[in-house]
Amino acid sequence: MSIRVHYDNVKFRLKKSGEIRRFLEKVIREENGIQGDLDFIFTGDKEMINLNRKFLSHDFYTDVISFGYGEGRIVTGEIYIGCETVKRNATFYNVKYTDEIFRVMIHGVLHLCGYSDNKPEEKERMTARQEELLETFKGGGKR
Repeated sequence: MSIRVHYDNVKFRLKKSGEIRRFLEKVIREENGIQGDLDFIFTGDKEMINLNRKFLSHDFYTDVISFGYGEGRIVTGEIYIGCETVKRNATFYNVKYTDEIFRVMIHGVLHLCGYSDNKPEEKERMTARQEELLETFKGGGKR
């Protein structure tokens, strides 16, 4: 089982990909998941809005969309990341682009681990967990 990274017509390239993969595998284990195949697809606004319209009936740009294919505790799926929206969000929130990229990668994995952000209390729980994980990773991944 593996974590793969794909690029769909974007200049962005993930740095420290091995370190990030190992960290995300650890997150899945900590969330009582079993590592399956994960594909991260870095793409642009056009593809993201098309996915959002087609599969979620939303007519707006978004930074991350997760499609889970796993059964039970197996974490398998595709996580699409909209690089242009992530870049705008990083500027808006005054954070590093690379931190924002990793934030949405974590967010996507948490969705596949069973987290939801549809209700305010669910969103609060998920956001707290993703921020905790981001800080852990930025601190060297020590736990």
